[in-house]
Amino acid sequence: MDSEFWLMVAAGAKAGAAERPGVKLTIVAPDREINVDQQVSILEDQVRRGVKALVVSPAGSAQVMSALELASSRGIPVVLIDTDAPFAKKVSYIGTDNRRGGQLAAKCLVDRLAGKGEVALISGVPGNESQDARAQGFIDAVALVPGMKLVAQQPANSERSLGLTVMENILTAHPDVKGVFATNDQMALGAMEALDARGLRGKVAIVGFDATKEAVQATVDGKLAGSVAQNPRAMGQKGVEAALAALDGRPVEKRIDTGTELVTKDNAEKYLR
Repeated sequence: MDSEFWLMVAAGAKAGAAERPGVKLTIVAPDREINVDQQVSILEDQVRRGVKALVVSPAGSAQVMSALELASSRGIPVVLIDTDAPFAKKVSYIGTDNRRGGQLAAKCLVDRLAGKGEVALISGVPGNESQDARAQGFIDAVALVPGMKLVAQQPANSERSLGLTVMENILTAHPDVKGVFATNDQMALGAMEALDARGLRGKVAIVGFDATKEAVQATVDGKLAGSVAQNPRAMGQKGVEAALAALDGRPVEKRIDTGTELVTKDNAEKYLR
């Protein structure tokens, strides 16, 4: 919960709860995104405590299903945000069209590389539906460009330090790589540090995902080619609003797209305000 993205989600959730006097909002999260078992334990504990509703971003879509089913069996409405899961009883999924986001990242690299060159993919926690959708959108889009070749795909679990390590491995195995898509900004910033250490800044284009302020500033400074923006505050706020609506018996759309946009030098300034 200490990354900029999740702090924005939390701020949105607090804003949504503040709209209804008397609502008590509890925000809990695993220590790391990869700790799916810890998230399952957290969810089960909240169910035992008798919460009235759950707003969840599944760390692992398949692994958390048992906890979501437990909540549903107790009559607790479940809203999913940021990451979807094949949970038929969810009130709604609120988040980004992640596949399209991956396609936007691919377009950024295609434009930057003039449609030619080797590219690599640094992905998040395997099995995380949002991360997987971003990766697949990127893979599909690159496959449509005859002059571009995806030469490497490795996970870095959404962590900056692992992003650096994975980028170093990719550069060693594929020294001719010219573009990289990392499915979140923390990994992109780690990859950027690996390039800096080898004196390759500006020679390999990197695109991230989340448009955190640090990543956007790096884009303005020419260290990143761009980042795909989400709206984490809207995810948190609309997630809480949907949960409250479900408790009231009011209808909620089954899927709410909070929007996405490619951030480059050309439009970065508005994301730094």
